[in-house]
Order: sequence, then C-alpha cells, then structure tokens
Amino acid sequence: MQNTPKRKIKDSVFTSLFQEKKYLLQLYKTLHPEDDHVSEDEITDITIKNVLMDGIYNDLGFSVGNRLMVLVESQSIWSVNIIIRALMYLIQTYHDYFKRTNQNLYGSKKVNIPKPELYMIYTGERKDIPDTISFSNEFFDGIKIAIDAEVKVLYQANEKDIIGQYIIFCKVYNEQRKMHGNTKQAVTETIHICKGRNVLKEYLESKEMEVVDMWMEIFDDEYILKAYAKDIEASTAERVARDTEKKTARDTAKRMIKKGKMTLEEIADYVPSLSFEELKNLEATLMR
Repeated sequence: MQNTPKRKIKDSVFTSLFQEKKYLLQLYKTLHPEDDHVSEDEITDITIKNVLMDGIYNDLGFSVGNRLMVLVESQSIWSVNIIIRALMYLIQTYHDYFKRTNQNLYGSKKVNIPKPELYMIYTGERKDIPDTISFSNEFFDGIKIAIDAEVKVLYQANEKDIIGQYIIFCKVYNEQRKMHGNTKQAVTETIHICKGRNVLKEYLESKEMEVVDMWMEIFDDEYILKAYAKDIEASTAERVARDTEKKTARDTAKRMIKKGKMTLEEIADYVPSLSFEELKNLEATLMR
C-alpha cells in the first residue's frame, strides 16, 4: 500500500461509486422509479469540482436532460446546516448551468431552468430521523420567508436499491471500525461482508484494491490531522505558559520598582525572564 501513488484529489467511496454512469442511473431510478425510459445518455454529472470560492464543493450533482437537477450529499453526522450548504450548492450549480447554456439572466426573456431536487443520504446512528428538513422550519420556526428549501432525507438500509446498499456499506464499515480501529482489516472485513450480502458487490469486486487504498489514505490523513492538532495544542499551551510567566515577572518587577529599595540591576537578578531594557521601559512607564 505504501507504494501506491496518492491522488491529488482523494475520492470517497460515495463519489467513486457515483462517478460511474451505471450506478448514477441506478441512483436516479431509486429516486424516480416511475421514470422507466431514462437512459445513461440523458444523465450528466454536474458536481461542483473546482470553484474559486472557499469551501464551495459538493458530493454529487447530476442533471436529467434539461428538466431536472439533483444534488445529493452523504452525511454520517446529523446537522440541519446541510440545508444551507445545499442552497449554496444549488445557486452555484444554477450559475454554472446558465453560463453553460448561454442564457441571459439580465434580459427580458424568461430563462429555462431545471427543477431542483435536494437530498441527504444519512448513514449515522440517529434514531428520530425526519423524512424532510426545510430551511423555514429549522431556522425560522416555519414562518413564511423570502426563500425556502426542502431537503429529503434518505436513511433506509435496503439491499434492493443502490442508495440502501450504500447505507448498509457505511453501517457495516462503522461496526468493523469499532471492532478493529482504523486498520486495513476493518476495510477488508467490510468488503468481505458486503460482497457476501450482495451489497455493492459488483462495484466492490471491480474496485476492491482501490477502496482499500482509498480508506488507508483517509486513515493517513486523519493521523496527520490529529498529530497536527496535538502540535497546535502543545504550542498554544507553551505560549500561554510563557505569557503567564511574563505577566507574573512584570507584576513582580512593578512592585519592586515602586518600593524603590533596589536598583534595576538588582531587580534583574530576581526576574531573569525580563531584559534590562524591558525593566528600564517599565520603570519609565511607572514614573509618568
């Protein structure tokens, strides 16, 4: 694994899975089983991949012809802030769409715009999961506001469809990670169990080593981030200690200068953390 070159942009299993048109089509048919005639050719990946705005990128976006625009986020931690992020992604996606289709928002002609659908695939352990969450209800107590957005929450583990299979995969992985920690064994056991249950079997059989590599890379990144956080914490603690020591030294020096019983040279012996120049400046400040 150490010899595998790391990608510049690391994909998650979610984005890796739905980069393939056949699985993207399965996802759409899970959301819209009534649409029997849609083909892979009608589906276009419109995921925000490179936007010159800090933090504006999403998990998955795709359009179905010019009639539908679907944005999907995968979340393992519950947060209603997903609604705000979904709105930001939607606005950016519409911006890209109007640019791509050469439509003038400032002209008198009404633009053509695909219908938007916003989804969150939730893979966490929360028990009371609503089917939908809305901007108005969550942030403004349900009152009528200038703009609203509704995000449908998908959380059912179901081996019969691609979304349910992905949720099962995540839950199995969470269980294996609890048992084996951030190890290669947790990943390989997850893949073994899921293939045995016919969960994402075709994808995992074709991408098994890539999935293992992907997760081991994530573990490496997590280790680096934790180590960095510890360094920051240690540096902060050292800085606070130095600042505290400096303040104590200054307070001590102030009291000794005010008493006037010792020269600055003598005070310097008692507070070595302060330079003689700092003592002189402190004395000048007190004499003003």
